[in-house]
Amino acid sequence: MKRRITIGTCYNWGRYNLKVILFINFLSMKRFLLLAISCFILSSVHAEEWGLIWSDEFDYSGEPDNSKWSFDTQGNDWDWGNNEAQNYTPKENRNAWVENGNLIIEARKESWRWWGDGETKQYTSARIISKNKGDWTYGKFEIRALLPKGRGMWPAIWMLPTDEVYGGWPKSGELDIMENVGFDPLKIHCNIHTEAYHHSINTNKGNTVTTSNPSENWHIYSLEWFEDNVTFYLDGNMVFSFDKEQDNNSAVWPFDQRFHLLLNIAVGGGWGGEQGIDDSVFPQRMLVDYVRVYEQRNSTNSELVKDNRLKVTPSFATESVNICGGEEDVEYQLVSIQGVTVSSNVSIGTLDVSSLPKGIYYLCKDGERVASFLKK
Repeated sequence: MKRRITIGTCYNWGRYNLKVILFINFLSMKRFLLLAISCFILSSVHAEEWGLIWSDEFDYSGEPDNSKWSFDTQGNDWDWGNNEAQNYTPKENRNAWVENGNLIIEARKESWRWWGDGETKQYTSARIISKNKGDWTYGKFEIRALLPKGRGMWPAIWMLPTDEVYGGWPKSGELDIMENVGFDPLKIHCNIHTEAYHHSINTNKGNTVTTSNPSENWHIYSLEWFEDNVTFYLDGNMVFSFDKEQDNNSAVWPFDQRFHLLLNIAVGGGWGGEQGIDDSVFPQRMLVDYVRVYEQRNSTNSELVKDNRLKVTPSFATESVNICGGEEDVEYQLVSIQGVTVSSNVSIGTLDVSSLPKGIYYLCKDGERVASFLKK
């Protein structure tokens, strides 16, 4: 027998369904809020794990600090393996310099003869590297930059192995924090290269995102590199993450050795020149506001005092810093990045740093670095 459903029955059944739906939505919202709060807490904790160990704020004028950077020209002999159209020049040609608080790398349309192979090319640019002046295994790398524009431009912020423990490219790896090509100007590319994973054999690992015009808007490009993971970010938002897939396999994971930073603008080349070079756009510049390198603070490389992490705020100081989180009756040593002890009796509280020269400083306990800050 068919069941008769009256209007009243439908109404009551509808009200019951509505209550169920509202209850489910409430639970979903509650879970969402708990997840959001958890993510916020985790991200806050994670943010506090990093301590500044190396930087260039470019708050000077002239050539890039030669204690941190070198001009790389050796690959001019073989077009850098990418059929690039430029010669990278040494410092004397002034394709890279510091001015008004920024590092400037400039690509130009000009003839210049490289004395190595004697070839004259019609474009010049600069490629500066931190090799043997800034080399790290693991850490956080953060670069704020404004990119060039125009067809044929190929700027990059990236890392290469200093010692090539597993052999030449790609066996020892490559970490591309930022690549951009002028014919597709709103795309930012983050990639890794290894013997097993690289573009030459169509196994590349990476990701591409679209952003607001990077030639008109400043962006922060960063990499967090751990023993078992590398993660790339654009303005704090994750772009690509790659996990160590297996132990003792350098073909997949060569990222357990020293790497250094590279900043450059290539002209043309296998990728940058896919759609030709627009000579009308020259000169073009990449501006870099700062380069900052952090180490992860953990039980193996950072002293914990009574289970409280010593904290220094702000991280970038001009007048004073506030020191907290440690033991009040402990005296710390203030040491410059050059290893010079500035003070041997720094205590918890406010520390006047106005008279200190610009640079990175560490608070140390028993010879171990426990906190750091940058004097601007």
